[in-house]
Amino acid sequence: MAENPTSNKTPQSAPSGSKSTPEPGSAASSKVLAVVNQKGGVGKTTTAINLAAALALEGLPTLLIDCDPQANSTGGLGFGRDEERLSIYDLLMGHSPADKIIVPTEVENLSLVPGSKNLIGANLELVAQDRREYRLRDALEPVRAKYPFIILDCPPALDLLTLNSLVAADGLLVPMQAEYFALEGISELMSTLDRVTQSFNPKLALEGVLLTMYDDRTNLSQQVTENLKGFFADKLLTTTIPRNIRLAEAPSHGKPVSLYDPKSRGAEAYRELAMELLSRNNMKSPEEQRRKAAAKAAASSLKSFQQPEKKKKFWQSSK
Repeated sequence: MAENPTSNKTPQSAPSGSKSTPEPGSAASSKVLAVVNQKGGVGKTTTAINLAAALALEGLPTLLIDCDPQANSTGGLGFGRDEERLSIYDLLMGHSPADKIIVPTEVENLSLVPGSKNLIGANLELVAQDRREYRLRDALEPVRAKYPFIILDCPPALDLLTLNSLVAADGLLVPMQAEYFALEGISELMSTLDRVTQSFNPKLALEGVLLTMYDDRTNLSQQVTENLKGFFADKLLTTTIPRNIRLAEAPSHGKPVSLYDPKSRGAEAYRELAMELLSRNNMKSPEEQRRKAAAKAAASSLKSFQQPEKKKKFWQSSK
């Protein structure tokens, strides 16, 4: 098996133990996460949609970019196929700036750069372009400061589209099933990370590995989890995403699960994932702070209504 990623020389986004937080509104305060795995069917698009929605619902302006020619993230947020609509294709080819392409979604604080089937041809068209690997990163620079989180939904292939996402990203979020074949792809994944950091993006780091479609009742899941813990150490996220019918149903309704069924296990899991990522990046949730303030105010109000026990009057008998 490949060398443990926690011991390699991959540059990290901040020194260990650093608690400094960038100024809000600066480009440095924006975190670009590429949701990536060269293996298909592991829940990349499900994670991209529902993590982005969960972060947005915590009060953080979030941008989801659909980098996959299948445009499933776009459809999963309720946008029908429309090849006349400006999309990620126009962004990569330099036809239009990001602020003209970004569209609001039904989720408060969540915006989208739509996908397009035109991306299929972009791999060929980008070959002749200047700075072809940096097109997405350059295009995002003018809008980065507006979004604490930018989520990139990557295709399941290492082509120029995925490479653009890895060059634009600060961290990789890797959805992975707890199964034997997932372990076989680890070396290839880490090799890809090493090549990109050495050639294009020295600041790229592994943000975390996320277990999806997880069933902790099976011995195989528990065994694979232990193996991944041994390999990835603290890069294996403590949050796991369970198999959940509501997660599977939500895209057909054009909604993230947090709107489709906010009390489902899937919605709760992605809410926990959002909070874990915020904690790991020393960032605070405005909505969590609001919830705590409301709870404190409610407790204070309740206390003020509590009447002290009335003292017995001196003439009252204890008989």
